[in-house]
Amino acid sequence: MKISGQSIASLGNLQATPKIKKIDVMDLRVPTSDTLLGSDPFHKKPNYSAVLTTIETDTGHLGISVAFTAGAGNDWIAYGVEDLAQLVVGMEMATFVEDPGGFHKLLVDHHQLRWLADGVNRMAIGSIVNAMWDVWAKLVDKPLWKLLADLPPEKIVQCIDWRYLRDALTPDEAAEILSKHWDSRETREQKLRQQGPKAYSTAGWLGLTDEQIIETVNQVKAAGLDCFKMKVGQDLDFDKKRLAFIREAIGPDALLMLDANQVWGVDEAIAYMEELAAFKPTWIEEPTARDDVLGFVKISRALEKYGIGVATGEQVPSPVIFKQLITSGAIQYCQIDATRLGGVNDVLGVILMAAKYDIPICPHGGGIGLCNMIQHYAIWDQICVAAHSDTQVVEYLNFLQEEVFLHPIQVRDGAYVTPTVPGWGLEMYPDFVEKHIYPTGSVWQGREASGSITFLA
Repeated sequence: MKISGQSIASLGNLQATPKIKKIDVMDLRVPTSDTLLGSDPFHKKPNYSAVLTTIETDTGHLGISVAFTAGAGNDWIAYGVEDLAQLVVGMEMATFVEDPGGFHKLLVDHHQLRWLADGVNRMAIGSIVNAMWDVWAKLVDKPLWKLLADLPPEKIVQCIDWRYLRDALTPDEAAEILSKHWDSRETREQKLRQQGPKAYSTAGWLGLTDEQIIETVNQVKAAGLDCFKMKVGQDLDFDKKRLAFIREAIGPDALLMLDANQVWGVDEAIAYMEELAAFKPTWIEEPTARDDVLGFVKISRALEKYGIGVATGEQVPSPVIFKQLITSGAIQYCQIDATRLGGVNDVLGVILMAAKYDIPICPHGGGIGLCNMIQHYAIWDQICVAAHSDTQVVEYLNFLQEEVFLHPIQVRDGAYVTPTVPGWGLEMYPDFVEKHIYPTGSVWQGREASGSITFLA
């Protein structure tokens, strides 16, 4: 059953509207701790992992989402998704499509689960919500970005929980931002179909050798990228030597971003970055604790004179903390993550707030499936919200793609290739899934401990 010819409004009026039949949840883990890909000051030996959620309707449509983790704790989120699934099985898709905001609140406002606050709880909620959006996009035969771009402003506004955001951005202001760019969106859409959002690559993982880093730099340079990121924070002298090496490799005109993954205190971050200012970094990412808004304000003000911006967001656990970061001037780059918040509904609100305060959306990618998802948000932002592509860059990693996804991300001429398959494009090869289920998959046989909470670095 395919209803691409139906309007969004009429989907809920079909006599045989699809109904949620079942939800499957899988704990997938990849032993990336062997290669140290993804390593940073805190996550020294991460195992890139994902909770794979699949919603199946009685019409045979599959809605897929992933929630990325670094290994241990993946099962915590998986349990949460399985628990929440009880609220969704048997529901008609029309219920979701007619009121996405109401569906979101059903999960976020659960009278007992809400006590758990954000973090794992919100990530589990996001797994369900994102999979529901994937079903919706497939029902209308559109990539997720195109579904969003075609939704009228009033529908987007309906998706968002405004209770704690309206002091920073009102629903009327959000509708005005979207309406302002509505009539001209097709021109930008055609441009982004030809060349998607600009990409940047993390090349300087802390656990890699200089030879491995230069190999990565050369690979992404061959794809047209001219901006790169390096992990810093373990040792100042080491970082200075490696930054000199990377700056020489990428050239004086390429953008260089730094990422500390929250390893510093506030004053330590300022002092450390003053020592690295000579390398002309565009931003320092996560210089201190993910939720220390006042700390980010202090760091941002101290580094302004050096032309160094502050970026954060990949571990920000709620739209409310994003509100504080955006409205206080604490950040100059907003790094939304595709699976940290409570799904599409939360992220839409953050992107709209950032637009009001002229903060560029530069999504966090990597992991398993994050790049596949964030490209949709970046495209929607650059078509409908910011309505330009002048200041945004989107993180890109070139591993765990070709061997994992049926529709892997692609980069050409330094930019993402705009996806065309319906939904998120998260369908995985069955063989990959079977091998990497933890702890029974074949890649974990005889080494289960290295994927568990007892694996210490």
